This record gives sequence, structure tokens and C-alpha cells, in this order.
Amino acid sequence: MPVNQEQLNRIKSGQGFIAALDQSGGSTPKALKLYGIEESEYADDAEMFALVHQMRTRIVTSPAFSGERVFGAILFERTLDDAFEGQGAAEYLWQVKGVVPFLKIDKGLEDEANGVQLLKPIPGLPELLARAKAKGVFGTKERSVIKQNNAAGIAAVLDQQFELGQQVLGAGLVPIIEPEVDINAADKADIETTLKQGLLERLDTLSPSKPVILKLTLPEVDGFFRELVEHPAVLKVVALSGGYSRENANARLAKNPGVVASFSRALTEGLSAKQSDDDFNASLDTAIESIYRASVA
Repeated sequence: MPVNQEQLNRIKSGQGFIAALDQSGGSTPKALKLYGIEESEYADDAEMFALVHQMRTRIVTSPAFSGERVFGAILFERTLDDAFEGQGAAEYLWQVKGVVPFLKIDKGLEDEANGVQLLKPIPGLPELLARAKAKGVFGTKERSVIKQNNAAGIAAVLDQQFELGQQVLGAGLVPIIEPEVDINAADKADIETTLKQGLLERLDTLSPSKPVILKLTLPEVDGFFRELVEHPAVLKVVALSGGYSRENANARLAKNPGVVASFSRALTEGLSAKQSDDDFNASLDTAIESIYRASVA
């Protein structure tokens, strides 16, 4: 089952970045609070998810949000089954906005062991991948977290990520492999050295005809991911904001040629449910332009 070649070319040659609009159960209250909606304003999960869908709808339907600067967007599973302006979410992104749709498939993280948090099991994965493919999704995202420079822990994260990546590739989708390094880790630079070595070893076993995307924490050393950016089995290297402010994330990103943004919090920073549409669209335009500039720097 081949990937969508037009979408693949858009990402490969595209100038721009990926918007991460995939906050899930655990991170939604925080995302809504930053958007100016307190927990007292919704009674249960259903109301909470309805509010976050309104926020996402407002973002993707904004004139500021289009394929000219945003070439991809990551959706949460509930969003995939929902609609934007009466059209299936993934379909709307690609057909109306020219934005390549991705799906977050992970179910959260295991408790920390060996300085890392592995992915929880993903029940019904083959069915989920088939459903995503049928709805026009191009790729998937799956996030683990590394908190210490523990060789066994980092190897376990990478083994799990690449094994899952093979399943995704087998379903005709492109995986975003995301071994996030905690920005507060005391030995962050050392973790990044171990992680890069492990990534290169595993990438060397992949076929360039079925490339993957890497989503990584912005590194301590400028240009540190150059070998990953240039690797024939890598379609794109994208960076998460990881808790850095937009200004800090953009400044770090601009010093890493070939790496583009895949920001979540840094993208929605400064947006509020209380803003008028004009103010909201102007704020979003400012955010998108600044992230775009850092991505193409």
C-alpha cells in the first residue's frame, strides 16, 4: 500500500512546518487553560473535548492557517473522527488547506524506568492504521520520553519506536518517530549524543524508499542533527518545542539548518477563546509567521 506521493513530495521539498494539534486526555486541560478556558467551565470529558475541538477548528479554519506556511498537522484520534466545516478533519486539511494530515497513535506513556518512559501498548493498532489510511492520513506520531542518559533505557525507547515504525510503514503510512528528550534533564547534551548514535545505527538498517520522519527536542549544540537531516532514510527532521517559550524555541530552531518546527504549545501561545476573530487571526498569523521564519532560516 503506497504512501500518497503528492503529500510525500510536499513534505520533502516543502518550506514550512508541522502544526501539532494533538493534545489528548492528559494534556487537554492544560491546553484549554492556556487558551483562557478554566476547568470550572466544563463538567466532564465530553464537554472538555468539545471545547478543544472548537479551539482546533478555529485554528485550522483561520485564514492564517494554510499550506503556504504549514505543510502538515498532527491530529488526535477523536479529531480524526470529527469534522471541520462539515468535512472529515483529515480530508479538510488536505483538500481545503493543502496541509498534510498526521495522526497521533500513541496511548500515552508507561511509568519511568531506566530513565525513560516507553509507549504504553496500543490495542487495535492495525485497525486504527487502516482507518487512518482510509481517511486520507499520511503518517502517524508516537511519543516516548527520555529523562536520563541511560544507555539501556535509550536503546529500549529506540527499539520500541523503530519496531512500531515498521508496522506503520507496512500499513502504507509514514511514522514520525519521537524520542523526546526532557528539556530539564541535567545531562541533556549527553543524552543527545547517545540518542543520535542510536538513531543513526537504526536508520542505517532502513530502506531510503520507505523513509521516516524524526521529531526531536531542540539540541544543546547548534546543527547537531545534521547527519540525521542528511540521512537517506529520513524524510524530514522536525523539532518539538518541549516547554520552551515560542521565542526561545524559534531562536534555537533557527540555529539548526534543515530542521523545521512541529510545535504545539509554542504555536498556540497567546491565543485566547476570549479574543475576537480579528484579534485571534492576527495573533495566529504572527505565531505562524515567526515559526515559519525560524523553520526556513
